Amino acid sequence: MIPARKLLATALMMAAFGAWAKQAVDTGHGGAVATISHHASLAAMEILDAGGNAIDAAVAAAATLGVTAPFSCGIGGGGFMLIYSARDKRVIALDHRETAPARFHPGVFLNADGSEMEWAAAVPNGLSVGVPGTVRGWHDALTRYGTMDFGQVLAPAIRVAEQGFAIDDNFHRLNQGNEAKFARFSSTAALYLKDGKALPVGTHFRNPDLAQTYRDIARGGVKAFYEGPIGASIVAAVNHPPANPGVSVIPGHLDMADLADYEARVRQPIRSSYRGYEIHGMPTPSSGGIAIAQALNMLETFDLPRLPRAEVEHLYLEASRLAFADRNAYVADEAFIDVPRDGLLSRDYARERARAIGAAAASGKVEAGDPYAFQHDLSVPLRPAPQPLAHESMHTTHLTVSDREGNVVAYTFTIESWGGSGIVVPGRGFILNNEMTDFDFSGPHPNVPEAHKRPRSSMSPTIVLKDGTPAFTIGSPGGSTIITTVLQTIVNHVDLGMSLADALAAPRMSQRNAGTTEVETLLDFPGSAQARALEAKGHAWRETDQIGAASGIRFNADGTVTAVSEPLRHGGGSAIVQKQ
Repeated sequence: MIPARKLLATALMMAAFGAWAKQAVDTGHGGAVATISHHASLAAMEILDAGGNAIDAAVAAAATLGVTAPFSCGIGGGGFMLIYSARDKRVIALDHRETAPARFHPGVFLNADGSEMEWAAAVPNGLSVGVPGTVRGWHDALTRYGTMDFGQVLAPAIRVAEQGFAIDDNFHRLNQGNEAKFARFSSTAALYLKDGKALPVGTHFRNPDLAQTYRDIARGGVKAFYEGPIGASIVAAVNHPPANPGVSVIPGHLDMADLADYEARVRQPIRSSYRGYEIHGMPTPSSGGIAIAQALNMLETFDLPRLPRAEVEHLYLEASRLAFADRNAYVADEAFIDVPRDGLLSRDYARERARAIGAAAASGKVEAGDPYAFQHDLSVPLRPAPQPLAHESMHTTHLTVSDREGNVVAYTFTIESWGGSGIVVPGRGFILNNEMTDFDFSGPHPNVPEAHKRPRSSMSPTIVLKDGTPAFTIGSPGGSTIITTVLQTIVNHVDLGMSLADALAAPRMSQRNAGTTEVETLLDFPGSAQARALEAKGHAWRETDQIGAASGIRFNADGTVTAVSEPLRHGGGSAIVQKQ
């Protein structure tokens, strides 16, 4: 017999689905949420309707994404959360990026002969796993800025994990792409594969182990994860991966002290301005806040609103190219390296860099600039040699939530690659990250592996204010293309006058200091008039299926709120605005 409480929960969930059909854009007067998963957006709404604030709802949505989008995020990883506090009228950056274990060192990804490991070969191993930060980040967000506890905000995710859902095309596609990696590990194959193949579309998928793990966290709090049996399970899975017979894996170097010592950090966001807006982004170890601000500083030297679209997009691509040259050379975890932040964000430096933009696209990679002259630093700092763009996975997730009181959360979190390391913690139901492969494998370089260091990231949750109050927020998954997605969406919205929904849905072009620009086949960009106009300026394309799966919220002048998610990418997202 099904317990009455479970019947009630099912009825409530069905009622919620009836009230809010899945749609990519919604406008209204209440709190708002946009995610890539309808279950996650409904979880946020459930918390908002129960009196929770945006921080409570963001954690509820994130926990549910760990169930419905487990190949891109979850409690086995980490992330960056930006919070606009309506009470304090300020933006807070909460860094819960994964850290390197104490036994890490700069040569950890080098072979015996001194050569670098192949990136793809390094991923599906215990060695690639960093200390997870997500649960600590959720705890700190709720404790500092929320109104609910773990028991309340995890309830929707527990229900979805326990009752299950039908596997859709996107879940199946991502699972199918991980078949070889998942088949390496007994616990992962048992959860996501059948006879070595991805579970078919339409399969009713449940994850009772994850439901129980969430219950343990709801009862025991953050210590249950970092100091209790869950942590012991993580350590065992990293140091003795549950490999299937005949599979060779490299064990990691994690112990309980690494988990117990983990701290999330409250940081000052990167703050810049652009055409009357205040842009708030993530500081290091994210490179996104600095790179986006630097590119916008360059673009503000041009009168973009008066230029034709092709010229605006050309300037966007070239500013992004220059920002990436500097990002690759100088930016890493500032606890370990002196990043020339003031120089990179200097308006004078931006004007100097913008002078390098010509009427035609640069023929290839450009050299990093010298921001140290704009540091106002009398010392003689080391100028790192420019480095190529390191491999960075394209897979993450982003969500955004606001509430009636005016609080806003922009949250990007990840387990790195699709399917992370591939290791499901036995009996716990979640995948461990491969975040350590975000380090540069050899040096000298600011982003080489070191004990307790946080690898450089491109995650770029962004909150934009106008006259001190929220105007819009935007963020995306996509590895290093996150930076260009956020930057292009801002340019589309602010300079080209598109609505936030149109700005987000438009075809994406990602120039990251390469000879070619990455573009999407999904939206038929190659061969379009837009593409041909830019080809006339010397731009060349490298195609990929789709770039990112962004979400955002626009706070409208009439007091309404518009939540925006993807209409097509990754099967389309879910945007909901609270009903009055």
